[in-house]
Order: sequence, then C-alpha cells, then structure tokens
Amino acid sequence: MKENARFGRRRLLKTMAAGTAVGVAGCQGAPGSETDTGDGAGGGSGDVDVPSLTEFRGSGTLASGRPAPEGTSIQDLPDLSGDLNLYIGGGEGGIYYQFVEMLQEIYPEFNVLPSDAGSSSLAQTIVDEVEAGATEADVFWSIDASSLGFVANNDAYEPLPAEAVDPVPDSFRGSDNAWVGVAGRARSVPYNTNELSADDIPSKVAEFPDTDALQGSMGWAPSYGAFKSFVTAMRLTRGADATRQWLSSMQDAGTERFGNEYVVSQQVADGALSAGFANHYYAMRVKNQRPDAPIDLAFTEGDAGALVNVAGALAVKGTEKQDLVSNFVRHLLSAEAQEFFATVSFAYPMIPGVQPVGGLPTVDELSPPDIDLAELSDIEPTLELMRDAGVLG
Repeated sequence: MKENARFGRRRLLKTMAAGTAVGVAGCQGAPGSETDTGDGAGGGSGDVDVPSLTEFRGSGTLASGRPAPEGTSIQDLPDLSGDLNLYIGGGEGGIYYQFVEMLQEIYPEFNVLPSDAGSSSLAQTIVDEVEAGATEADVFWSIDASSLGFVANNDAYEPLPAEAVDPVPDSFRGSDNAWVGVAGRARSVPYNTNELSADDIPSKVAEFPDTDALQGSMGWAPSYGAFKSFVTAMRLTRGADATRQWLSSMQDAGTERFGNEYVVSQQVADGALSAGFANHYYAMRVKNQRPDAPIDLAFTEGDAGALVNVAGALAVKGTEKQDLVSNFVRHLLSAEAQEFFATVSFAYPMIPGVQPVGGLPTVDELSPPDIDLAELSDIEPTLELMRDAGVLG
C-alpha cells in the first residue's frame, strides 16, 4: 500500500455528497441505476431475480447519497446452486449471515448449512477435522485474518483460484491464495472534536503515553479481540519488550478500561473520554445514529496503530465443491456484496470500485504496518506480555 498523505489521515468524517452514479461494470444496467431493467438477467446460467441496489444498501445518514458501486455484479456471475457447508465465525453480530440469506433468496437452488461459533474455535475445529480425515466444512468465513492464517499455516486449506481473488489487493490475500479478505477494518483513534483537534493526535502510537493532551483522557478495551491483534502487530514490529513497556506506560497515563470498543467510541462521543483506541467502524456506527455527535477519527502512520485487519474466506481442504466455493467467494466480492458490507457493517470494501462510507480515507490512503496478516495468529506471546503488563487478568 502506498504511504498516505497527511490529509488522508486527518480527513473529517462527513456524509458523502451525492455523486454521479457509475454503473456496475459489465452490466447492461447496474442494480438500482437508471438503466436497471429489474429482471435480474445477466451472466448467470438461470433466470434469477437480483434485487435492486437499494436492497443491498444500509439505511441511515452514512448510506445516503452514495454513487453506485463499480465492480462485477451478481448479475454477471454464474448462478449459485447446491448445498454449501459454511463455518462462519460470528460475522459482526450476524450481519455477514444476513448477506448469505440474501443469496439464498436470490438462488432457490442454493442452500447453506451454517455452523456458527467464534472464529478461533472454528479454525481449530477445521484443523482437527482435516487432520482426522473428516472434513465437514466447505468454506470458512472468519472475522479476522489470524484465524484464517492458523488454518493456512496448518495446511488445512485448498488454494482459491485466481479469478476469485484477483479483485483484492495482494496485501489482503493469503500466500498461495490460501484465503482472501472480503471486508476490512482499520485501527483508529476516535476523538472528541470538542476536546481535541486532529493535530493533538500523534502520527505514531508510540508517542501517545507522553502526549499531554491524552493524559488521563483515553479509553481502550484490552480484552477485545481486535485490541489483541493490534498488540500482536506491535509485538511483531517493535518487539515484546517495547510493547510491554508501551502497555505499562499507557496505564500509567490513566487510560481507562472498557468492555468493548463500541462503548469506547460512545464514551468519546459523549465527552467522557477525549480519545480512545477502536476499530474504525464503531465511530461510524455512532455517527450513523447521531450525525451531530462530536466524534472524528485519526489514523496513525506505518505502525500497529494503523493495522488493517480483514474478515475473509477460505476453502477448506478436502471439500469436493471447489467450483461452488469459488463462485461463492466471487459473490462475496461482487459490487453488491461490497456495498452491503460497506453500508451495513461500515467495513472497508476490498475492491477498488466501492467507496468506504462517511468520507473515510480509502484503504490505499491508509498506512498500515508492513506485516503478513496471517502472523496475527501467533497470539499466545501477546497474551503473555499483556498479562505481564497487568492489562489482562
């Protein structure tokens, strides 16, 4: 990814102004566009009724006034047909499975048999089943790259074909096309605009403990999985000792502990905190519910504080449904799916033709650390140093 300009990191959250609609590439009429015929006809092998684009879009301030997405439309993909065993890791409170249900409504001959549990638990189950020669799942849809990396590192995957993963940048794919990202989330610093300006937020997370404006006014959720991935990224880039010292210094600076990052973002918007650590979409959810809330986002540069993690999909080793799996993944990366993830869960889209919501910098304007996301699966040393620092009980 290219290094972002300073303005990208400081860009204000704002409702995107209505733009000129651009058609979904390859369609005679993009769903929801002026040329949409509404009959759902396209490149599929059967007659399916693809809903208009508005059916894939979320509601609220941040979803309004958006240009139509570019990319491959569901209309131009082969029909989904058959039974698919899906291990799905939570999925942002069920949001991901909502899209699966939409696909089942579009394709009457497509049936998903889901197993829903934590991503890390499902990853271990997949490895155990593959090693026992008793594969149950066809697809693993994880909420984070660490669980995908665990499965890949244990050789429990089938490589995805290039046609399925090519729309996604290399940095959001596993080596050997072991997995592919379908929705992204960026680490960020939500801050209260009544208390701080963007210039009060350092560009490096290492500077936070010694920044006067942040003393006794920040919040975090150290038991949260996303925070542990952030600390893992810091450990990989700066070493265990420096990471342990940073955690201790942040505690000494009076950082307040909360149960999850949505609460941290709400506390920032309420003025109870001046700033915090959270995935970007929690502030977006606050803004969507409370458009006038005094909350904005800053992004650090080139360090763990700028980590971009992904939810992604992987074909499980031993599946006999490689074509169906590939087609399913292509549907997750369709223009409609990416618009759904961007406007319903406020995730970062993985294809360039779909914009993030609310004036966020695009993925290529962010400056994440140069690490292999699969390495985030090495969590045990992180938990040990977090306990040593007194951050975890």
